[in-house]
Amino acid sequence: MDKKELLNAINAAMKNTLMETLAIKYTDVGANFEYMVATMPVTPKVHQPMGLLHGGASVALAESLGSAASHFAAGDKFEARGIEISANHIKSIREGVVTATARILHRGRSTHLWEIRIEDEQNNLISICKLTNMIIPKRKLK
Repeated sequence: MDKKELLNAINAAMKNTLMETLAIKYTDVGANFEYMVATMPVTPKVHQPMGLLHGGASVALAESLGSAASHFAAGDKFEARGIEISANHIKSIREGVVTATARILHRGRSTHLWEIRIEDEQNNLISICKLTNMIIPKRKLK
């Protein structure tokens, strides 16, 4: 499957999920899933009451992206589960589109560690997050 087909499949799988609710779109993926990129529009739907991008929406974007990247990087026989996420919100934004880039820092057998940078359209750092995913054997659905 080429990159375009893969991204189309990933985006199609987001139907009826939080990612669809937040209008997150996966836009790029690196070889061996060493990085993954997604965008999210900043609209009133993701604002906090003062009209700024809600930090929780940024964290949801970061975890969605890093978890998807781990899911594919781990391979067909494994699943990823987020076990810790931290975020530092550096700058606020009221409108536009933010782009998140997840880069793998550690790809072990049982854990993956990702750094996720969220930037605005002028490449200003909005938030920086660190996500740890646990990698477990895929379980059969009952």
